[in-house]
Amino acid sequence: MDGGGLLVAGTTSDAGKSVVTAGICRWLWRNGVRVAPFKAQNMSNNSVVVAGPDGRGGEIGRAQAMQAAACGVAPDLRFNPVLLKPGSDRSSQVVLLGEAVDTVTAGNYRSIKPRLAEAAYAALAELRAEYDAVICEGAGSPAEINLRDGDFVNMGLATAADLPAVVVGDIDRGGVFAALHGTVALLSEADQARVAGFVINKFRGSRSILRPGLDMITKVTGRPVLGVLPYESDVQVDGEDSLAYGRLLGRPGPPHGTEWLRVAVIRLPRISNATDAEAIAAEPGVRVRITTEPADLLDADLVVLPGSKATVSDLAWLRATGLADAVVSHAGQGKPLLGICGGFQMLGRAIHDDVESGLGTVPGLGLLPVEVTFGRRKTVRQSRGYARSTPVTGYEIRHGYVSGDDAAQPFLTYADGRPEGAVAATVSGTHWHGAFESDEFRRLFLTTAARQAGRTGWRPAPGTSFHGVREKALDLLGDLIEEHLDTAALWRLIENGAPAGLPVLPPGAP
Repeated sequence: MDGGGLLVAGTTSDAGKSVVTAGICRWLWRNGVRVAPFKAQNMSNNSVVVAGPDGRGGEIGRAQAMQAAACGVAPDLRFNPVLLKPGSDRSSQVVLLGEAVDTVTAGNYRSIKPRLAEAAYAALAELRAEYDAVICEGAGSPAEINLRDGDFVNMGLATAADLPAVVVGDIDRGGVFAALHGTVALLSEADQARVAGFVINKFRGSRSILRPGLDMITKVTGRPVLGVLPYESDVQVDGEDSLAYGRLLGRPGPPHGTEWLRVAVIRLPRISNATDAEAIAAEPGVRVRITTEPADLLDADLVVLPGSKATVSDLAWLRATGLADAVVSHAGQGKPLLGICGGFQMLGRAIHDDVESGLGTVPGLGLLPVEVTFGRRKTVRQSRGYARSTPVTGYEIRHGYVSGDDAAQPFLTYADGRPEGAVAATVSGTHWHGAFESDEFRRLFLTTAARQAGRTGWRPAPGTSFHGVREKALDLLGDLIEEHLDTAALWRLIENGAPAGLPVLPPGAP
């Protein structure tokens, strides 16, 4: 018999689907349930490399890797069978079961959609045969009625897999009751029959003030509010896309020494794996700001150029906004500068790109004595190595490979002794994502950066664990679900499906 299941849908993107899904997963896991996460299709440039069944690396969304951690299981390619990685406003790379298979636009996406849906349904069926419960996360809103035909992520998935659904709304944005009601009312009669309740997210204040609204939405929809989750600033988990990142990343703990270390991370238009900065922000006494303003680099001690899904295009944007001049000025003052993956590629002398942008050779910022050539074959792998004698782990997702001269020292060294990345004076670059999740290496790098920036009073806090910070956040999510949701009702939905006889709200989609 297949395991139980639930679809966590939302009124909008960034309503809280990812964190609610993770919280439900952690609550179930703590109660002895063998549970797995699932998102049929994710559109995100925040991805992670996991091992496939053949031992090769493959990509899934970072949010699903985070949810896997909430379930106490290793990430699995089936948890996110389809990943769309936007390279521009009009095209996305298609990653199917971990492997890049195509690049699509809105116009030709429909032709590949049946193949993607078949793979997603098969992956979910396998997971339900292996686990007691699978908690599925929707995408965007199920009320995107122009996308319902052929949908396999929201109500299309719920129909194919016979799943009940709950709808999450973010009250912090305002208009949550209208959004909840409208989401259901715009669905077809068959889809409405699967929506069994609501979850209100990010509430601030006394619940007694909210009571009239809760009573009314239950009365007019015939569906209960299963719980109201409070706004909780300590919930810091991997974001699915750039909507999840505000100007200040995380809630930094107080410095262990006498000074703060100020870090500016540039929000590129096609920023990829911004989650790298989250590990830096986990260190006490480190204030990480996400910015698009050149002025924010003036008082930064460390500037980070993160990854990009469109390196050449984002480099042109960097120049057009004045940020490139600010980056060069920062490095010219002898302050530390770090480039990760696409950001590393921008720091070199030149980029030769006939693959991603098709623009051929374009000049880089000239801050590292390397050049980058884009190959058609994508490198996707988990990596291990050292920074001097300090162990480092990470993962690579890239088309570029580096050539240069002996003027740059390697940033890291692979386990087999090969050099990786480059360092010249205070400028560093690496292709490795996730390296700063290695605690000892993170402290080593930040200590060096603080010294280069003149922050001699900054000290790393001994014992800070990125894994521990992440586990604490996941436990907090599980606590919020247990304390603020009707978990008995939630379990009935997972085990038995949506109750019969739920009312149909007009007008309903035809």
